[in-house]
Order: sequence, then structure tokens, then C-alpha cells
Amino acid sequence: MGRINTYRNIIKKILIEFSQYPSTIKTLERITIFDETQNHYQLVSIGWLNKNRIYHCMFHFDIKDDKIWLQHNGTDVKIADKLVAHGISKKDIVLGFQPESYRSYTGFAIK
Repeated sequence: MGRINTYRNIIKKILIEFSQYPSTIKTLERITIFDETQNHYQLVSIGWLNKNRIYHCMFHFDIKDDKIWLQHNGTDVKIADKLVAHGISKKDIVLGFQPESYRSYTGFAIK
């Protein structure tokens, strides 16, 4: 459980950091979503742009099978590298948004 708690804390720290960056669209709010019971973590932008409702998932992480699964990266930030910079091994990070057949070329875990 110690490693899982470490993963949770690092993911939350990264998401909180990104949530505090000012949005170029002032009518959007960035919201962190932390479900520690089922180990789902997201950063989303919501709000209005003119008459259009905006809902954008910036990042979605899950913790499963003792690994961090990056399920979605809706930015150009190499967020998996941020996890590595916080001390998480590449073998414990799965790029879940990549097909399994491509993952062996990424340097991160396959599953």
C-alpha cells in the first residue's frame, strides 16, 4: 500500500500544479477530480466560450495492478516524463491511450 499512496500523492501534486496555471480562456475553470477509492484522477476544464459549453479532460490517470495508467493526455505536455521526474520508474507507468502493440516502443510499461 505504501507505493500506491506514493503514486496517489505524486499524481495529486502534479494535477494540482497544472490546475493552478492560468487559462488563456478566462471563462474556463480547471477542476481536479480525485477518487481514491477506485484510484481515478483527472484534471478537467469546464465552462463556457461564447455560447458553447466546454468540457475538456486535460489528464486522466488510474492506478491499477500496482502501476500508473495514463489514460488520457489532452495537452502537449509530456506528463509521463513529469511522473519520472518525481521518481516513478518507467516500468510502473503504462501509456494506456496507446495501443498495446505500440507500448513496447515507448520505453514505458506494456501493461
